[in-house]
Amino acid sequence: MTTQQPVWIIGGYQSDFARNLTKESLEIGDLVKETATGTLAAAGISASQVEVIHVANAMGEFYVKQGHLGSMVASVVPDLSGVPATRHEAACASGGVAVMAAMADLESGRYDVALVLGVEVERNVPGTVGAGYLASAAWVGHEGEGQDFVWPFTFSQIAEEYDRRYGLNDEHLRRIAAQNIANAKTNPKAQTRSWVTPPACFTDDDEANPQVVGRVRRYDCSQVTDGGAGIVLVSDRWLRETRGTAQGPVARITGWGHRNASLHLQDKLDASANAEYVFPHIRDAISDAFSRAGIQDVFALDGIETHDCFTISQYLAIDHFGITKPGCSADAIDSGITERDGQLPINPSGGLIGGGHPVGATGVRMLLDSYLQVTGQATGYQVEGARRFATLNFGGSTATVVCTVIEAG
Repeated sequence: MTTQQPVWIIGGYQSDFARNLTKESLEIGDLVKETATGTLAAAGISASQVEVIHVANAMGEFYVKQGHLGSMVASVVPDLSGVPATRHEAACASGGVAVMAAMADLESGRYDVALVLGVEVERNVPGTVGAGYLASAAWVGHEGEGQDFVWPFTFSQIAEEYDRRYGLNDEHLRRIAAQNIANAKTNPKAQTRSWVTPPACFTDDDEANPQVVGRVRRYDCSQVTDGGAGIVLVSDRWLRETRGTAQGPVARITGWGHRNASLHLQDKLDASANAEYVFPHIRDAISDAFSRAGIQDVFALDGIETHDCFTISQYLAIDHFGITKPGCSADAIDSGITERDGQLPINPSGGLIGGGHPVGATGVRMLLDSYLQVTGQATGYQVEGARRFATLNFGGSTATVVCTVIEAG
């Protein structure tokens, strides 16, 4: 494992994920401007101090017919004109890979200050149209054929695989949904914070929680969201020489893991048929992050922000993080360990199910929320005494995986 140079988070910004930008007569450029200027203000730096920009966006060409979003930043924030900028796409892990690229820039010494943005507009088309756009993150022409909703179908297959290997009670999936929606109630930026969700929404009631595909019901799914999130990353040198001591709190990214696997879900399931974990590459990404951070296991953390695009995604994160033995995630749900006031909270922000899921912004939002947690700034959803958090961001059927560990400075 190579030695990495310290990379620090000095601030960030999230838009209100409950908004519908189209209804506000706004476009993606407006979101980029809001996110960029908000992030700089929160970090306490000027545009002139930014040396490189990384923009995460997965679906711009589909939803808003806009690509080339790296240069959009200079279009809407002229003070950032001339700064090198790159757009990154890795489906729902676009934010994660944008962060990895920015970290590499700082670790190499090429730059000292990176602005990382994630933006997505998704609420401007009917749901069935959007589902077709999102299907492009699967292996088009090779899986999901004939399915109107490729991702609920795919993650229902993952639930079925868990059931085949270990047994799976859908009640535990419903409880994950209830927990994340409840956590979102006190997050001032969460998409579902004002939703009315009676208990029947977290049961197999076909009216309150209708079936989407297979084992996936309405409240097993993350949200369709317009939103942006941004962070400023800086090198250790810049922090020591330029930042000074009068600015706001900082946190360090102490560990990271980045793994890849086939687009095709069945390829991954076939490859892991005799493995300890359903998705060994996820476990490897987590282990890499822990090793780089110098921690022995998951219980060195104070919390996790994980990729709950569906409830089964959070269920699989529990055992892949090592909270339980493989296949035993239900034990952690039953014990309450993953609740906000439990020993190891998962998604205290509400996650993707409660907080919202603007695809390209999600990985950045996770890192921002972890920064806010370990610096005591997660107003309304703070985990008491949090000093170390991890994130798990993945794209497609876990084809791209990024894990990070964040610690208070």
